[in-house]
Amino acid sequence: MNGSVRILGIDPGLTHTGWGLIESAGSHLRFLAAGAISTTTAEDLPERLCRIHAALMGLIAEWTPDEAAVEHTYVNKNPQAALKLGQARGIALLAPASAGLRVAEYQAMEVKRAVVGTGHADKIQVQDMVKRLLPGAALRRADAADALAIAICHAHHRGTRALLAQLARA
Repeated sequence: MNGSVRILGIDPGLTHTGWGLIESAGSHLRFLAAGAISTTTAEDLPERLCRIHAALMGLIAEWTPDEAAVEHTYVNKNPQAALKLGQARGIALLAPASAGLRVAEYQAMEVKRAVVGTGHADKIQVQDMVKRLLPGAALRRADAADALAIAICHAHHRGTRALLAQLARA
C-alpha cells in the first residue's frame, strides 16, 4: 500500500507472547502475519526472556515494521506471576525500542474500545472483529489475535493523531 506503515502489535506474556503485523494506509488495514513466541516452565527465567527477545528481534529484522505497540498488563493477584509478566513486558518494550522503532502502549480497555467499540468486550468479540477488519488473518492463538488487535488500535490512534496535527497546521 502506498504511504503505508507497518505496525507490530505485541501482547506480552512469559508463556506466550503474541505478535501480529499489519500494514496501515489511512483507514485501510492489511494482515501480514501473526503468531506467538512460546516458552516453557522447564526453562529458567533468563532463558525464557532471552528466547522472547531473540524471537522479537528476528521478527523485526524479517518484517521491518515502522512502529510497534505493546499492551499494558493487568495487575495480577499473584505477586510473583505479576513480576514475571512485567519482565516479559519489559522485553516486549525493549526489543522494538532497541531496533529504533517508536513504541506505543495501550491499556486493554483502550484496545477493545478501538477494535470492538466497547472497553468491556470479551475475547471472542475481539477475535471476531479482528477477523472482520483483517480478512484472511490467520488466528491460530488468542495471543496472536490480541496482538493484532493492539496493532489495529495503534493504527486507529496514529490516524487520529495525524488528522489532529493536520488540522492544527491549517
